[in-house]
Amino acid sequence: MTGAAPDARGAGPARFLHPTTECWQRLCTHEALACSLAPPYRWRFPVRLPDDRWLELPLRALASDADRAVASLIPNQASFTVVRALAEAMTALARRLGAEVVVGPPTLGMALSPLVAEGLGFERYVPLGYSRKFWYSDALAQDVRSLTTPGDGKKVYLDPNQLPLVSDRLVVVVDDTVSNGTTLSAVARLLATAGARLGGVVVAMRQGHGWRSAAETLQVPVLGVFDTPRLRWGGDGWYPEE
Repeated sequence: MTGAAPDARGAGPARFLHPTTECWQRLCTHEALACSLAPPYRWRFPVRLPDDRWLELPLRALASDADRAVASLIPNQASFTVVRALAEAMTALARRLGAEVVVGPPTLGMALSPLVAEGLGFERYVPLGYSRKFWYSDALAQDVRSLTTPGDGKKVYLDPNQLPLVSDRLVVVVDDTVSNGTTLSAVARLLATAGARLGGVVVAMRQGHGWRSAAETLQVPVLGVFDTPRLRWGGDGWYPEE
C-alpha cells in the first residue's frame, strides 16, 4: 500500500500511518491479505478470526509517544459484516461463562454487547454510560480512564433503575478491547458496588499484556477473539514490543 495521505497527527507515509475511512470494512481470506503477517508492520496489522477469515486493523501512533503504536479497532465504524462476525465469535466465548446478564461498558463496546446478549438468548443487556443523567447516583459511579482516551474527570455510571438487573446476578462484561485494564477494573468496582457477581469478560481484541494484572487481581477470565501486541517504531516499520 503506497501513496497514503498523512494522518491527522501529520505522521504520514514515513511512519506507515494513514486515515482509517476504509478500515474495518471487510473480512478476507489469508490469500487476499494486503498486509504482511510478520514485522515490520506497515499500514495495517492482520488478525485471524476463529472461522479462518482475516481482518486488517489500522495502526495508530499513541498521543503520548509517537514511537509507539497500537492496532486499532473501532466497531461502531465497522461494516455490519465485520461487527456480526466479531459478535458471533464473542458469543461463542461468552457461552463458556454461564452468565445471567450481559453488561456493556461505553462506548465502542456497545456495537457488540447487544448482539452478544441476543446471541446468548437474552431479551436485553445492561448498558453503562459516561454521561451523568440527573437521576444518577454518585454511589453507582467509578472514575475511569483508558489508553485511547486519556485524561482525568471521566466516570462510568450504572443507571439506578438498572440496579435490580445486576444485583446478585452472575454477569459477563462485553467490550470491544481490553488494553491496560484500567477501564475493566473501574467497571468491576462499579459492578461490585451494585452487588453483581462478575463471571468474566469477553472482548474482540486483547491488546498487549497490561490487562493481565487486572484479570489476576479480579480473578476472572478475560477472553478475546484475537490478540494484538503493542508496537514500537523500528525505522522501517512497526515491531511488537513484547
